[in-house]
Amino acid sequence: MIKSGFVSVVGRANVGKSTLMEKIIGEKISIISNKPQTTRDKIQIIYNDEESQIIFLDTPGIQTPRNKLQERLLTFSEESLKESDIITMVVDDSEEIGRIDGEILEMLEKIKLPKILLINKTDLADREKIAHIRENFRACDFDRIIEISALEGENIDVFIDTIKEMLDFGPAYYDRDMITDKTERFIVGEIIREKALRNLSNEVPHGVAVRIDDFKERSNKKLIDIRATIVVEKNSHKEIVIGKNGQMIKRIGMDARKEIEKFLSSKVNLQLWVKVEKDWRKKEKLVDRFGYK
Repeated sequence: MIKSGFVSVVGRANVGKSTLMEKIIGEKISIISNKPQTTRDKIQIIYNDEESQIIFLDTPGIQTPRNKLQERLLTFSEESLKESDIITMVVDDSEEIGRIDGEILEMLEKIKLPKILLINKTDLADREKIAHIRENFRACDFDRIIEISALEGENIDVFIDTIKEMLDFGPAYYDRDMITDKTERFIVGEIIREKALRNLSNEVPHGVAVRIDDFKERSNKKLIDIRATIVVEKNSHKEIVIGKNGQMIKRIGMDARKEIEKFLSSKVNLQLWVKVEKDWRKKEKLVDRFGYK
């Protein structure tokens, strides 16, 4: 028997949840960007060692929903809490508890499960500031408070050991060589979306989705053909994504192809297209169509 169970990871946008998951698993599963609200799905990330299997439920950053997409993302986060054995809340080096952190704490108060608070980005804060943050959360219902730096890997082992102490013995829920429940197609789409967000800076809001139209490995050689569509909300956004003389879409494609080839351990022929679906984030049918069910 091994220690096994489900650990939800919640927090407001851009506190470093996806960076934490990448550091734990050693692979890029959730996309990581300097923009908030980049994770758009409930992603199961599977940590295995000789004595445990920990399934992390990496959730979208919690924020007040302003459209159908954000309503759906909030539902993903709430559902993950119900499926958990342990809840982990991640906060950053902000000295005060903000409005959204307060809303998350209210949500967690209603759930009677073991809880861990991770204070992230300690590489950016001095001891006095960290002590102040700990004091802010001392009265909250957390079984353990752990200071970490997801970027530097500091105290990640302490976090894993703490989870093992809190979990019961149980079965392996997934094959021991799996690291996620998501398909290669899903991860490829996330890589393309990340490269779009990084290259577009602040020119295009978060109304960017990626649809994988074709994903085929050629039988005669180690080459995978991938066709994907980048979906935006406005014609002006389409022009920005394509760029002058097609330079922006070319740059996004080159950056994405390099990382996809590394992920798939294969040469990749990547073709990208751009399509406008006006205000798709506000329309439930389109939110469903682009995979946020």
